[in-house]
Amino acid sequence: MKHIGIDVGGTNTDAVFVRDDQVLGAVKSPTTSDVTTGVRRALAALIQACPEAGNPDAVMIGTTHFTNAVVQRRDLEPAAALRVCLPAAASLLPFCDWPEDLAQKVNGGTYLVQGGHEFDGRELMPLDEKAVRDAARAIRASGVSTVAISGVFSPLIGTAELRAGEILLQEHPDCRITYSHQLGRIGLLGRENVALLNATLIDLAHKTTDAFVQALADSGIRAPLFLTQNDGTVTLAENARDFPVHSFASGPTNSMRGAVFLASINDAVVCDVGGTTADVGCVQNGFPRQANNMVEVGGVRTAFRMPDLLSIGVGGGTLVDPQTLQVGPVSVGHRLLEEALVFGGKQLTCTDIAVAAGLADIGDRSRVAHLDPAMVRGALARIHEAISEACDRMKSDAREVPLIAVGGGSVLIPDHVPGFSEVVRVPNHAVANAVGAAIAQVSGEVDQIFTNLGREELLERARAIAVERAVAAGADADTVTVIEQEDIPLAYLPGNAVRARVRVVGEIAGRAH
Repeated sequence: MKHIGIDVGGTNTDAVFVRDDQVLGAVKSPTTSDVTTGVRRALAALIQACPEAGNPDAVMIGTTHFTNAVVQRRDLEPAAALRVCLPAAASLLPFCDWPEDLAQKVNGGTYLVQGGHEFDGRELMPLDEKAVRDAARAIRASGVSTVAISGVFSPLIGTAELRAGEILLQEHPDCRITYSHQLGRIGLLGRENVALLNATLIDLAHKTTDAFVQALADSGIRAPLFLTQNDGTVTLAENARDFPVHSFASGPTNSMRGAVFLASINDAVVCDVGGTTADVGCVQNGFPRQANNMVEVGGVRTAFRMPDLLSIGVGGGTLVDPQTLQVGPVSVGHRLLEEALVFGGKQLTCTDIAVAAGLADIGDRSRVAHLDPAMVRGALARIHEAISEACDRMKSDAREVPLIAVGGGSVLIPDHVPGFSEVVRVPNHAVANAVGAAIAQVSGEVDQIFTNLGREELLERARAIAVERAVAAGADADTVTVIEQEDIPLAYLPGNAVRARVRVVGEIAGRAH
């Protein structure tokens, strides 16, 4: 196994070369505004440091590009919402719970048509194909080219969404369609929100993926490209370009996977301190714990798989007020090498505090020699307090577990944190995110309601669906194993209804260990 792992963060782009679970090369390069230039530079530096990296089996890239686009309200395309639901689910319209500024930017029209299914797969009402055709023509006339189709209980049976998509393409052949049943879970609004977010990002995802492919070609690399996802796994780039929302929060999950790999620990809390934020998550059986509740992205409530994360505004580039000792949340981000005191700038950052306190030796130490030692101690205490509180909040019980410290700013994590058995510092900690990308496996997941089936039969059916999805994403079928499985009887529904959720992972096809 010879993999290149790349993680594009808000401050730095990290790249590593991993061969047979050994990190042979690692580099950091400042993230550029167009992202791909930073990737090219990181690849060039990695190949120069480790020539063997020029011939990898696969390249895995993790990026915050899509999350940042939603948060910063940029590079988003208007999307139309086609909901197959009438006569039900008409009281709350699409975009109803979105932040006003974002909804105004991306709302490409809302269309409700008759159709959908009941919880047990029975047809709610026949699909009104004429209404779908009329909606398609209206969408085409409006100039909108991306559409999110959602249907009542479509994760159980997606035929209504798929048929609506067929009609839509007949009338509007150039449009790009996102189907909610391929992304979200049972709840309609949260699932529809995910599909709409995905639709607004489709154009950006295609451009970004193409740019990554070009960056590899420019570097002379001919290996297949995978993009990391927010469950700690990867999928083929050609699949990822149609599902950019799966990359939300993939950076922190890469760090968590890399941290436990480097520490040889499967159960721990991981704190990744980068240039902009400190991200804290819990790892169970080697994979990030998933959030079971609604997760907000850019102010939009979503119902799909997301890691259970807590992010605070403490990082190497975070600004510190020397008068009030206020730490963050504003950060200089990728301008750290220009604006921090130790690099000749005029801004007091957490990096300057770390250097002044003797925790780090980067830049020019003499540039922070004038800082008041009492102020440095006070600011460092504030930083330690914020990080310790965030780590404690992520614990699921009172047991003392290890805390793994990673990230370029991990020197800001105290050596002793109350409630934890130890603070583990690992080699290559500064590039744990890229290591997590390099070692990632391919996953498949199903979260669906089954009715009138015995427990073993429904779990077997759910496992088969999950395996099929993993293989389609690039996994070797012979290596796929189940890592999460749960079944929850829904006593309030007739028909012996059971919600089954199964997640599997496998090695990249043709490159299994």
